[in-house]
Amino acid sequence: MAPDTAQTLTIEKMGAQGDGVSANLFAPLTLPGELVRGRANQGRIDVDEILQASPDRVTPPCPHFGDCGGCALQHWANAPYLAWKRDQIALSLGREGIVTDVLEPFASAPHTRRRLALHARREGGRVRLGFKARRTWRLVDIDVCTIADPALVRALPALRRLAAPFLEHPKSAPTLHVTRTLTGLDIDVTGVERKSGGLSADAQMRAAEAAAAGDFARVTLAGEVIYQARQPAVRFGPATVALPPGAFLQATPESEAAMADAIGEAIRGASKVADLFCGVGTFSFRLAETASVYAADASAQAVRALASATSTAPGLKGIKTEARDLTRRPMLAMEMKALDAVVFDPPRAGALEQSREIAASKVSRVVAVSCNPTTFARDARILVDAGFKLDSVKPIDQFLWSPHIELVGVFSR
Repeated sequence: MAPDTAQTLTIEKMGAQGDGVSANLFAPLTLPGELVRGRANQGRIDVDEILQASPDRVTPPCPHFGDCGGCALQHWANAPYLAWKRDQIALSLGREGIVTDVLEPFASAPHTRRRLALHARREGGRVRLGFKARRTWRLVDIDVCTIADPALVRALPALRRLAAPFLEHPKSAPTLHVTRTLTGLDIDVTGVERKSGGLSADAQMRAAEAAAAGDFARVTLAGEVIYQARQPAVRFGPATVALPPGAFLQATPESEAAMADAIGEAIRGASKVADLFCGVGTFSFRLAETASVYAADASAQAVRALASATSTAPGLKGIKTEARDLTRRPMLAMEMKALDAVVFDPPRAGALEQSREIAASKVSRVVAVSCNPTTFARDARILVDAGFKLDSVKPIDQFLWSPHIELVGVFSR
């Protein structure tokens, strides 16, 4: 069909072929085995009717589901949904010729997400705050969010008022990166027009007033402090870390703890460990309860926060920190000669060069944390080719009802 042609058809998703139209069409918000009627257009099916629903279909818990682009899988029963995530990991590994034990997933519960990225727009004289709609730039103005921590939901009216001053310039499209911390909400705002001089002093004052009225801990504009009542902080094991603006955190505290538990079990007995791509110390402090730790990350701000927080946790075995871009300057095999284990948690692109150095080292235990099964499988292949065995993979479902999959992989040799 031509790209602009739409055709009405009946097609069984993941199965039958309909009227000359390829079965490899994407039918959003449907489930495997369902029979649907819709219009095929540019490789998709715009579903008009579900003729035969899957027995795994459930009522989505959020009133914004289907319009909001934030959650794509709320209509799927929990057991098959988690089984699908588990299968995606096995498929990614299978493409690299790796077979291992994929364990039962850890699943985050609803209402536990501690950070959100909320978009703000001004429409019809009022401020809208929420998530982008499916397949469009339109904004879905939300008043509830089934995945979010209740503290974030309660703050939505105050966050909407906070967003208003950042819409001063017509070209601004602010995003509020909101994080729940021990001392309150920490908000870093991006997407504000800067070519015309940035946010005016008056707008900054109004933002600070809105932040005070909302009792927020801190508000920053692309990392620069506009308002601070309290230092945002989080706990990692025995340590309390003062967060730099825009710092990365795992999405839910419960999934973070599940990852930390899996890592701790895997490196049990190790006395010297490297924590690579360590961030602000998500795993470093827990590791340092039983082993001396070398912690490295490309963010100098994050590493400084980690180093400063060591004073809050006396009795640790010791943490040596370094600000180091491990993608461009990975820890070398010769630098690992005294290590018992390596833990690495890279961004979505994976850790190609670092994996090669680990493979060339004499380290016997490795734990990889990943948010991308495809790049994890690629890096795992490098380690397996060097004599490692991928003992197990633990799926971590912290991005609830989304296709995103986190995991912890344990290697030994």
